[in-house]
Amino acid sequence: MVVVGAGLSGLSCALHLLGAGREVVVVERGDHPGGRAGRLDMAGFRVDTGPTVLTMPEILDEAFAAVGESVHDRLELLPLAPAYRAAFADGSTIDVHTDRTRMAAEVARVAGTREAVGYLRLREWLTRLYEVEMRSFIDAQFDSPLDLVGPDLVRLAAMGGFGRLSRAVGRHLEDERLRRIFSFQSLYAGVAPDRALAAYAVIAYMDTVAGVHFPKGGMRAVGEAMAAAAAKAGAVLRYGESVRGLERSRDRVTAVLTDRGERLACDQVVLTADLPAAHRLLGYRSRRPVPHRFSPSAVVLHLGTDRTWEHLSHHTISFGRRWDRTFTEIIDEGRTMSDPSFLITQPTATDPSLAPEGRHLLYVLAPAPNLAAGDIDWDREGPRYRDRIVATLEARGMTGLDASVRAEHLVTPADWARQGLARGTPFSLAHTFAQTGPFRPRNTVPGTSNAVLAGCGTTPGVGLPTVLLSGKLAAARVVARTGGRGRR
Repeated sequence: MVVVGAGLSGLSCALHLLGAGREVVVVERGDHPGGRAGRLDMAGFRVDTGPTVLTMPEILDEAFAAVGESVHDRLELLPLAPAYRAAFADGSTIDVHTDRTRMAAEVARVAGTREAVGYLRLREWLTRLYEVEMRSFIDAQFDSPLDLVGPDLVRLAAMGGFGRLSRAVGRHLEDERLRRIFSFQSLYAGVAPDRALAAYAVIAYMDTVAGVHFPKGGMRAVGEAMAAAAAKAGAVLRYGESVRGLERSRDRVTAVLTDRGERLACDQVVLTADLPAAHRLLGYRSRRPVPHRFSPSAVVLHLGTDRTWEHLSHHTISFGRRWDRTFTEIIDEGRTMSDPSFLITQPTATDPSLAPEGRHLLYVLAPAPNLAAGDIDWDREGPRYRDRIVATLEARGMTGLDASVRAEHLVTPADWARQGLARGTPFSLAHTFAQTGPFRPRNTVPGTSNAVLAGCGTTPGVGLPTVLLSGKLAAARVVARTGGRGRR
């Protein structure tokens, strides 16, 4: 059994397969595990280049439990309080706490008792939404739209899950700042809040109710821990090897061919590459009447600085005044934000060991159009946009930022494309209605009987928890096809 890719979906799949008694070989083109949860070392700064927000650690724990371990055996997970700090153009800030009482008090402080009551109603709705969606729509296989039909579909509809996200949040909260806090997560799904299904409020549940954590050692520690557990359970992990092709016999993949000229025979294969790349390896061409729609991309600026700023939390969301224009500009008009909003992550606020003594690490993410939506020469415009980002942050209170920089690295949509990511976006397919649930590309591929897909391009979708689940679902497909427990 060969898993192509040692990203988090591939490692999750490998752990679940090992737990079911399968022999597993993992082939990874990079020289370390993690995939898009990547790493960069620059002048003593230990940089996470991929996701920075870790939610739902119980899903990660489930992968470790498959081989008889616990996430706590391998990782020290530090809960963040607050989970986020939201900073607004009017100078106000709101700390987003996952503790019910603390957050209600914070809402009352900034917006009054009536909004605090609305927050509590919203929290209850988010919790019920998660319970319904997780068991029937997220941690679930789909082979047909008919698989949706059941009692939970009725419950989801009754809860307003097929309405619009912005309206669903607005039913509980009137304060515009609070509405942003509980709806900005739709950007992760590649859809504006006024277009996203209310069902995607489940992401807000993960962030604002279930809680945000940070692994000591950085997000890179997650891939390293999963790979170590897989190796201990018997997996063979081969780093620095790219897959150049698949050998086939009719509808079956019989071997994985590497760039080293090796042939790895397999009875089943799991592909975790970006969706178009996986389809190309399998020789599959989608017959969808409408092409797939990809999420917006992001410009990420990694900065190692010699100072910090008191108003920054571990995660700080800096909102511009023209928030509503953000989605129109990057999705519909294909241009950068005229009044940008940023996610600023300062991991050294929680783990100072990620930077040299007395230094600090910043990760600044600016949503941007993907390469299909916009016609921007990022190799030329990237450095200019970097300067705009820094100037904007300085104007918002990070005085002296540019002068404090001691190391930096800029990533643009062109760089994501050079990594092999379609349309230059690390967020894969957008979660439009036509690309959600049973309408999203399945983890099986027509014309191939022993290949399964995992990763953010297939079910259940984008995000660290769902990527881990995609690996679990892929492993379940393999076990169902091969029957019972295998032998090591």
